[in-house]
Amino acid sequence: MANILRNWVENDQREVKRIGKIADKVQSYEDEYAALSDEDLQAKTPAFKERLANGETLDDILPEAFAVAREGAKRVLGLFPFRVQIIGGVTLHEGNIAEMKTGEGKTLTATMPVYLNALAGKGVHVVTVNEYLSSRDATEMGELYNWLGLTVGLNLNSKSSDEKRDAYNADITYSTNSELGFDYLRDNMVVYKEQMVQRELNFAIVDEVDSILIDEARTPLIISGGAEKSTGMYIRADRFVKQLSEDEDYKIDWPTKTISLTETGIRKAEQNFGLDNLYDTENTALTHHLDQSLRANYIMLNDIDYMVQDGKVLIVDQFTGRAMEGRRFSDGLHQAIEAKEGVEIEDESQTMANITYQNFFRMYNKLSGMTGTAKTEEEEFREIYNMNVLSIPTNRPVIRVDSPDLLYPSLESKFNAVADDIAERHAAGQPVLVGTVAIESSERLSQILDQRGIPHTVLNAKNHFKEAEIVMNAGQRGAVTIATNMAGRGTDIKLGPGVKEIGGLAVLGTERHESRRIDNQLRGRSGRQGDPGATQFYLSLEDDLMKRFGSERIKAFLDRMQVADDDQVIQSRMVSRQVEGAQKRVEGNNYDTRKNTLQYDDVMREQREVIYDQRQQVIRETGDLKPVLMAMIKRTITRIVQTHTQGDQKNWDLQAIYDYAITNMVSEDKIALSDLEGKTSDQIIDFLMGLAETNYETKKNQLADESQMLEFEKVVILRVVDSMWTDHIDAMDQLRQSIGLRGYGQMNPLVEYQEEGFRMFEEMIANIDEDVTRLFMKAEIRQNIRR
Repeated sequence: MANILRNWVENDQREVKRIGKIADKVQSYEDEYAALSDEDLQAKTPAFKERLANGETLDDILPEAFAVAREGAKRVLGLFPFRVQIIGGVTLHEGNIAEMKTGEGKTLTATMPVYLNALAGKGVHVVTVNEYLSSRDATEMGELYNWLGLTVGLNLNSKSSDEKRDAYNADITYSTNSELGFDYLRDNMVVYKEQMVQRELNFAIVDEVDSILIDEARTPLIISGGAEKSTGMYIRADRFVKQLSEDEDYKIDWPTKTISLTETGIRKAEQNFGLDNLYDTENTALTHHLDQSLRANYIMLNDIDYMVQDGKVLIVDQFTGRAMEGRRFSDGLHQAIEAKEGVEIEDESQTMANITYQNFFRMYNKLSGMTGTAKTEEEEFREIYNMNVLSIPTNRPVIRVDSPDLLYPSLESKFNAVADDIAERHAAGQPVLVGTVAIESSERLSQILDQRGIPHTVLNAKNHFKEAEIVMNAGQRGAVTIATNMAGRGTDIKLGPGVKEIGGLAVLGTERHESRRIDNQLRGRSGRQGDPGATQFYLSLEDDLMKRFGSERIKAFLDRMQVADDDQVIQSRMVSRQVEGAQKRVEGNNYDTRKNTLQYDDVMREQREVIYDQRQQVIRETGDLKPVLMAMIKRTITRIVQTHTQGDQKNWDLQAIYDYAITNMVSEDKIALSDLEGKTSDQIIDFLMGLAETNYETKKNQLADESQMLEFEKVVILRVVDSMWTDHIDAMDQLRQSIGLRGYGQMNPLVEYQEEGFRMFEEMIANIDEDVTRLFMKAEIRQNIRR
């Protein structure tokens, strides 16, 4: 451990020394720029842009650009960044994490790399944990950027698409992490490129980077929609399908387990549902319901594929023959079986898009962050985000006194001791900030203080705007503030008059958090910028962390010390070491969970990127989608022909190929079974492709102009892709939930998930090709078609 610490410190010192030379260069422009008029200083921005356009890099102009931002901050904000803030700024520009103690001016530090990177015109995102901080920083720092000739946008949840687009098109955009992620997902669900709001993800500076990239990394962003309540449609489709007879109305292809209506079946369906053309794009939902009802009634078998128990349809595991509780067939098949069996049809909400913060932020060309506490998670930042953590020295030495932990036998004795400490400090006028892990603890302590008549404010991370205001005033003489450890994060606590003389702000922790980082965050509220301060943590054997880890050994230690009295307190470095060991174990467990989540999401990430890229191509296409469409049709035809032309030619099933062609491609008068006889499988594929080509040209000639044909192609492709992708996400989610069981069979669940996920993705692509082929070939075109 000592070696690791030494390496950390030495590496940080080396880096600080290297960046210090760049900071010296920045400072060398100080006098020269101070002598410039406002107009001359502002003229530097277009000059820098021109130099970048002529081939210079951001690194080339860094010392001058930083110096301009510094001088601008002095004139506009009345703040002049220190040398250590320049070092922090360079660290951010290089795509790493600047660990700066609370009160060292992180917001001002960010102005220099933000200004420099915004000059490239590709957009800089400043990411904060809540909308209050986004609004505050965009307003306050926005004055400086506007003065220097750059535009600033603020992206809030309440804004319309047009307002969001303007915010993203600005040189610098302030936003919360969740809004950025959701905008990305929504952009990949639009059907017109004009509806998109984001541009390429270029450079992000994440404020409180540990909170966003670590604490929230286990929570994926999910956009879900209620899968439409089409219970009635399932029942109608089921009734209709039950009247049909095999061979005459539908044909089953058992090798591929597919089923489709014949021409007679299609005519019956059109008659039954009062339609001109079943395969019109308007009827996509109905054809989908009919397909699933056909599968449910004639392919899915009771007590083999599923079973009915207590009025519920349960999937039967093909490997074990057991019912799979909680799993449902995706894509509406489960509801179709429920309609077939006459049990209650359940609604489903459907995930339409999802992504983890880890994978979203890794999409930026360059990512950096700042926080007061990141060293304890350095390995995770390096492994997952490829960012190094650099501890930036403080501007003035820290003189805060951090006392060893105090350990009490029970919760009651601990809280009484905390209340005694608060009462004593309050009487002397010293401001006290009490950090609690849970809302419950803050309310318990509040009651004790009420009984003792000590005025105080309670804060529990619910209202960010009010919260910041209260935390700001926590340094005033005699103030007592109880807050959950994370409340008011990002807000500076300034000491009131006369507080320095009585010891500065006292921070009391009522228990240790499971992460050392959060404890350090709380400690760092006191002793900013060389101010005096004190911190003390109070623990009890009944605390969650102590119960979960290490309390047995500590109990044994207390027995040896013969501690019997309930109010007796132990202050020992051994206790602090035990607690730190427990915290490290929890941090390790949490890291493993996040890493595991990421490994599973990486499978989805590759698939998501393929689908989103292809979707973007379709949406942005202005010429012709014929090559894309014909490739899909060819893959479908090839698959069908190869399935039925295996082995000896006399065993080929030409009838199945003919049935497929008249059901999914062309009318009966365009093809005869004899057209397929005596041909090789390649010749059959070429023949069917010829029919598809003719069909395409016929459709094209029916339309007045090319743009109508393009619109029709886009409608067909996007409808199918979006529907299939939504169902695929659902299926992958169910696979993810059930895959863990394979670990019992000595299989690696992650490897199984990757292989199975890949197979399901391939299957989805095949289904997309097939549905697009059928929809395009069978649909009749109208002039006014729209997505």
